[in-house]
Amino acid sequence: MKIIEITNLTKVYSENGNEVVAVNNVNLDFEQGEFTAVVGPSGSGKTTFLNMVGGIDNPTEGQILVDKVNICSLKSSELIDFRMNNIGFVFQAYNLIPVLTAKENVEFIMFLQNKPKAERAKRSAELLNAVGLSDRMNSRPSKLSGGQQQRVAVARALASRPKFILADEPTANLDSKSAETLLDIMEKLNREENITFIFSTHDPRVVNKARRVITLVDGQVAKDERNN
Repeated sequence: MKIIEITNLTKVYSENGNEVVAVNNVNLDFEQGEFTAVVGPSGSGKTTFLNMVGGIDNPTEGQILVDKVNICSLKSSELIDFRMNNIGFVFQAYNLIPVLTAKENVEFIMFLQNKPKAERAKRSAELLNAVGLSDRMNSRPSKLSGGQQQRVAVARALASRPKFILADEPTANLDSKSAETLLDIMEKLNREENITFIFSTHDPRVVNKARRVITLVDGQVAKDERNN
């Protein structure tokens, strides 16, 4: 089942009076349950592409259908609600709220969704257990290693039961062991629960685990390879 349909996606920036084409007429579909890496050299458009798919950035041209909803045509307030309920994000810099515990960080999006307290507590406990941090629920980010913080970020991304997860260089700040642990957890969640992951990455470890690798060069799709 297609959950993302992208047509003629283009993003043009203006820099010092010059036009820079970051993403150039990209056409792609993503199915439920994919584990996909978007790769390419620096400046190839990976992050810009991910930001548009996530509704963080608006395209200059084209459309993005998420579960048949054209997110490019949504008003700002509608887009915020849509992102909150349909898209999970894992960032390179973790982006946890420092004054909240791991459990509270995971629960936060459910709080914004007005989920009952008991449901928030149950879901956050299940997710932190799934990422191997059930013993660190009450720890604040400053008391967690980088790898542990990124695992909290994965649990937080899953909390809203999104249609897919976008992960922008999620292993970039991690040591090898932490990166491998994080990737194993995400791959397990993908295979066992059919959760869709789309990565922007330079990391060959991510690429090796991906079952689909899309290569961007100068904002265009140079390769789209599947490996089952």
